Amino acid sequence: MFFSNIIGQDSVKQKLLQEIKENRIAHAQLFCGPEGCGKLALALAYAQYLLCEHPTDGDACGQCPSCKQAAKLEHPDLHFVFPVVKKSTTTVSDDFVKDWREAVLANPYMNLEEWMNAMGDERQPSIYTAESENITRKLSLKSFEGGYKIMIIWLPEKMQTECANKLLKILEEPPAKTLFLLVSEHPEQMLPTITSRTQRVDIPALSPDDIQKALMQNFGMEEGVARGIALSSGGSYQRARQEMSTNDDRKFYFDMFVLIMRLSYMRKAKEMKQWSEAMASKGKEKQKNFLEYAQHMLRESFINNFHKKELNTMNNEESNFAIKFSPFINERNIIGLMHELSEAQIHIMQNVNPKIVFFDFALKMTVLIKT
Repeated sequence: MFFSNIIGQDSVKQKLLQEIKENRIAHAQLFCGPEGCGKLALALAYAQYLLCEHPTDGDACGQCPSCKQAAKLEHPDLHFVFPVVKKSTTTVSDDFVKDWREAVLANPYMNLEEWMNAMGDERQPSIYTAESENITRKLSLKSFEGGYKIMIIWLPEKMQTECANKLLKILEEPPAKTLFLLVSEHPEQMLPTITSRTQRVDIPALSPDDIQKALMQNFGMEEGVARGIALSSGGSYQRARQEMSTNDDRKFYFDMFVLIMRLSYMRKAKEMKQWSEAMASKGKEKQKNFLEYAQHMLRESFINNFHKKELNTMNNEESNFAIKFSPFINERNIIGLMHELSEAQIHIMQNVNPKIVFFDFALKMTVLIKT
């Protein structure tokens, strides 16, 4: 992965390159940012640059043996840890490394849901305790090429507490020329004892212009279509790719959103309970994505009240619905509505019973929608 391959993020790239140039490389860095912003891609490009035998001022050379190995994610001094599904008490990332390489090479902007699909398992993955011993063992060995040993940990918030605690010492006092790159979407879910041992690198969401340019360059998309997808992507290239490839999920989220808003307005408790059970039957990632979509629709409906079409990012079906729905979303209830969706999202991520979460949300809508 080259810095030149990464969409946008020019200021972050320059910051990383400047720190290398000034020999100010922190031994443990925490790359934080929302889904689809390119934080994993940045970590990979950063790692390849450090492993490159003949780097230029702005990128790895791409020609040396180290670059060729790193480009395939097969460099002997480049290691990966990521969430996996448990198959035994000794399950570690290495058991899935072939699938991981294929998935990342196909899409370095992938999210957890896409990785779960690549594993072919709907169970929630974790970074298990056995991983800590594997990490310590790998980093205790000498570097194969005599340079850096780099450990990229993707989604460290999925790390079990016991595993995290066992890594505290090596994070604080790593072997010489050892670099940890932790790539996180939710650093607030990590142990403070881990985050306090890292240097944080904040990576913002991508701009619509950067996403539009990437869609047009990478997929030959027409400008108008690319612009519409970029505006509705929420700064996530991953979300833009998903929207480009299929509208099935978005259609499902739209239908479920419309249904629960109508049922809540009419206060049909029995049907609301059935809706809650239907949502609870979906996987956690789909539940989380629905709640994100619901926030998007409420935000768009509120903005629609200002009659500024250029500010909206809805498709035609959503826009037609918003014409009649947006008058119910106003200054008196928008904050409360968004708060309840955010709370529901947190509870889903904390494994609270989804039937209770969604029915509670639906009941609260009956009050807020008429405020």
